[in-house]
This record gives sequence, C-alpha cells and structure tokens, in this order.
Amino acid sequence: MDLQRTLRRQISCAGIGLHSGNKVHLSLKPAPADFGIRFRRTDIGDHEIPATVQHLAGIQLATGLARNEVSVETVEHLLAALVSTNIDNVLIELSSPEVPIMDGSAAPFIYLIHEAGVKSLSVPRKYLKIVRPIAISRGDKRIALYPSDHFKVTYSISYDHPLLRHQSRTLRITEETFIEEVAPARTFTFLKDVEMLRQNGLALGGSLENAIVLGETGVLNNALRFEDEFVRHKILDAIGDLALVGYPVIGHLVAHRAGHALHTEFAAKILEETHAWRLVSAPPEGATVPVAMPAKVHTPRLAH
Repeated sequence: MDLQRTLRRQISCAGIGLHSGNKVHLSLKPAPADFGIRFRRTDIGDHEIPATVQHLAGIQLATGLARNEVSVETVEHLLAALVSTNIDNVLIELSSPEVPIMDGSAAPFIYLIHEAGVKSLSVPRKYLKIVRPIAISRGDKRIALYPSDHFKVTYSISYDHPLLRHQSRTLRITEETFIEEVAPARTFTFLKDVEMLRQNGLALGGSLENAIVLGETGVLNNALRFEDEFVRHKILDAIGDLALVGYPVIGHLVAHRAGHALHTEFAAKILEETHAWRLVSAPPEGATVPVAMPAKVHTPRLAH
C-alpha cells in the first residue's frame, strides 16, 4: 500500500526573500495524516494558510497564498520539492511573508527534506488521475493535461533573446528525476528588467547568488548548471504551482510559455473539471522509490 508521508523530525534554515530582501527563518515540521501542506506565519500570531488553490493570491512573478488578510509569497520552489519527494503532510513556519529564495532552485529544500528524514503514516495516499484532457490557452500561452500512466511534463519556452529563442524538454517526474534533473535549475531574469523590477519593489533580494541573470549577449553568472537550465526551471515552477491541486497528479502536463499566472489558473480549472479526473489510491510506477542524496544538491545554512 502507498502511504501518506511526513517528515521524521523538524528542520530549520535561514535565508532572504527574493522580492522583499528581508531575512526569513523557515522551519519544516512533521504533521499528521490528511493535514496537507500548510504555511504558518509565526511573526503575526501563528496564522495558518493551506497550500491550495482556494487560497491563491498575488500572482506576480511568483506564487502567493493568503487567508484572512495574512499572506505568504514565493511558495513554488518549496512546494515542488515537497510534492516531488512525496511529502503529503508538513507544517511550514515562516518568520516573514516570503519563503527564502536560497540559491534560486529547489535543491536546498531537497537537502532539508533529506536531513529531516521521511516517515510513513498509516493512511493511504490518494492521486488525482487524469482521464480526459483539460486545457487553457491565453494568446500564445497554453497549458494542458492529458491522460497518462505516470506524471510527465513537457514544457517549451521562447523569448526574444539569443540564448532563449526556444527551449523544450520532456521529463517523466519521479523523486529521482526531480532531484537530479529539475531541482538544481535556478530562477532567471533579464538584466534589462532588473531596474524596473526594483523600482516596483520586486527582486530586492535578488543577486547572482540566487538567480541567473541574462545580459544582452550572455549569462552574467559564472556558469549554467544545465545547458537548458531555463526550461528546467519552468518545469520546476509548474510542478510547484500544480501542487496547489492538493493531490499528486497522474497525467501528462504540456505547457508553452505558461508562467505562474496560467499555471495557477489551470490548477483551479483542474478541480472544477470533475469529469476529467478521478481519485485513485494506486501509485504511478516508480513514484515512491527512495534515492540517495546526489552530490550536486547545495547545502543551505541551517538555523540553530
């Protein structure tokens, strides 16, 4: 039987918010079966916000959640790491409104999860299995889910930039493929947009330590982690945003130039299209195979 999972013990770290630039303390805590993934703001009275589409708010270059006028922002990288390591139940405590950006990827969160350890619970996990296609198009942006026997993502991007005319990748997402091929991919931005973002109060914590920055002719960072790191990061974002459905998905996600706004609109549409899916207890093949910590995972600064 495929059982729900949580963390074996609490683990904490510290970092800064990408957009706010503020220092934030993050703790991941074990939670009981059917608790789900919830955020708790410890700086303003321990308000909890479930990581579900019902609490979506403030989608602007990152995914945000809100409940009773309390918000959390930039949740997608952490959510992607949790769902891809099959963590169903966890309490995420934050001392500030924004999840720390760490190195701009999901790899530090994978490290935290492995350090905390994983514990199986006594309640079966349920999956949302796609049985009919679901799709959204907005101009030249589109996203769809098709029936499949496992979770797979095909993503393509194109920008008016010499390095990003077109990138596309298809990956079957298991715990192992996520850790090795998706988690290390960092968020990215264009140098020409940085000043505008900061004038609007965004990217205040951004640097070459936590984002890839593209100049007119190349990357300002020392090196890319993958030749197609940009589209891999978009896959990471899509996995994190799709986590807001509330169940692991069995289906083939296909997206072109989608982005957070369309990802999250699509997550809400999935739940509305009740004829297009059913809840099942059987896991997709290979979904819960434990893997060793890969050498490329970057160690965050742990809080004491």
